[in-house]
Amino acid sequence: MAKIVVINGTPSLVSRINAVIEYAENGLRERGFEVERINVAELPAEDLIHTKFESEAIVKANGLVAEADAVIVVSPVYKASYTGVLKTFLDLVPQKGLAGKIVLPLFMGGSLAHLLAIDYALKPVLSVLGARYILGGVYAVDSQAVRNDQGVVELAEELKLRLNSVLEELAEETEHKVARKAGQSTAVE
Repeated sequence: MAKIVVINGTPSLVSRINAVIEYAENGLRERGFEVERINVAELPAEDLIHTKFESEAIVKANGLVAEADAVIVVSPVYKASYTGVLKTFLDLVPQKGLAGKIVLPLFMGGSLAHLLAIDYALKPVLSVLGARYILGGVYAVDSQAVRNDQGVVELAEELKLRLNSVLEELAEETEHKVARKAGQSTAVE
């Protein structure tokens, strides 16, 4: 079974972007993928800030990334970039920790003004970490994820359509990658 890990870079676990994460996770599980999530805000702050590579929590999180066939990187956009919380974790991912992984960015910002944050802020860092296959991703605006009277976040239909499209692409590419890897290991045996 193919594995996908979600790196949730939001500092708030009640953020509306969590509805986007849950939508993506549910869609991928329905397609038969094993999905794990790393909530960076739940990792020990001291380990993140002091770059404690040997920390048990950091080693475990990096292990999830290492085992994954694909990685989804999620962040709200603050001050035209992804969060500092996410950056502290990415600084702890091994130098080529994303090599051979399919990467999907999912960002949410207050307006379309920072639409290019994925391309200009995140993708260079992902490339340094060895990512060579980075999907276009989805940039959502806050108005596409609204809390209803019961406090449940509802995603706009247009956002769901874009998420469905990119999740389908991620699923297909991950399945192809896993099949190629299985074919290579069979050929070696």
